[in-house]
Amino acid sequence: MLNKINILYRAAACAALLLSLVPGPSPLLAQPSFTLTELAPGVFAHQGETSLMTRENFGGIANLGAVVGDDSVAVIDTGGSLIQGKAFLAALREKTQKPVRYVINTHAHPDHVFGNGAFEGPGTVFVGHKNLPRALAARGAHYLASFREAMGDALDGVTIISPTMLVSDSSTLDLGGRSLILQAWRTAHTDSDLTVLDPASGTLFAGDLLFLQHVPVVDGSLLGFLDVAEKLSTIKAERVVPGHGPLVAPWPKALDDERNYLTRLTADLRAAIKKGESVTDATKAAGASEQGKWRLFENYHARNATAGFAELEWETP
Repeated sequence: MLNKINILYRAAACAALLLSLVPGPSPLLAQPSFTLTELAPGVFAHQGETSLMTRENFGGIANLGAVVGDDSVAVIDTGGSLIQGKAFLAALREKTQKPVRYVINTHAHPDHVFGNGAFEGPGTVFVGHKNLPRALAARGAHYLASFREAMGDALDGVTIISPTMLVSDSSTLDLGGRSLILQAWRTAHTDSDLTVLDPASGTLFAGDLLFLQHVPVVDGSLLGFLDVAEKLSTIKAERVVPGHGPLVAPWPKALDDERNYLTRLTADLRAAIKKGESVTDATKAAGASEQGKWRLFENYHARNATAGFAELEWETP
């Protein structure tokens, strides 16, 4: 009898040991904190972290917004995960119960569109630049696969939702007693950049055509970015919500630092190309004087310089 007990005991112990060697589920994700700040009556914004997208921050690195009219709401970008998108919707519901009629994506990058699924439903129209469907089709699957490595289960449930209302030049959305002006731009930060202006409050949502503190990112055209920044400065607004950085800044002064960075990078690259420097040598030095002025410089600047070199080396002398 004693031997049987010992055998059973050893079997149970062995089973427990084997179970302990099997990987368990990932630690449960905590719910993200999400704050909506009212910048003007009916105009709300959320400030993302100045960081890379991670599991810990749920991809919440972009600034997001919402504008409330008499009849409906427009959401401007949705965040870097379905989890963040749902947190955004919950926070918005504490401010208003009016239906979300429009979801506007300012461009195709994951930190701005991965939360779209939280707002999908009858009567909701997704809006974007005319090039946005093509950009999402070309890059969406790659974005999901590559960011899965860094974010793991924080990306669960994310789907790529393409806009059905496309803006090729400018367009106006009516929220009931309040209209938003949407403007599509030439290739700059990306090839699908869109801005949103609320004339009633003088608030401009610039998307990633404006970076504050976070180094600008060139994923489209360096020269186009400079040109668009110049044209942006003529928009009549009182305040701007950048794509990244402090929530609100005076307009158009908020453009100064970004234009200085892009101008310095362009000038240094042109000088290096004129000297016949290689892309490796040129990109090491170009724009280096700007390093102390920006966060995440080490993560993005070299890519900006490399892309800028490739663009500028084909300029006509």
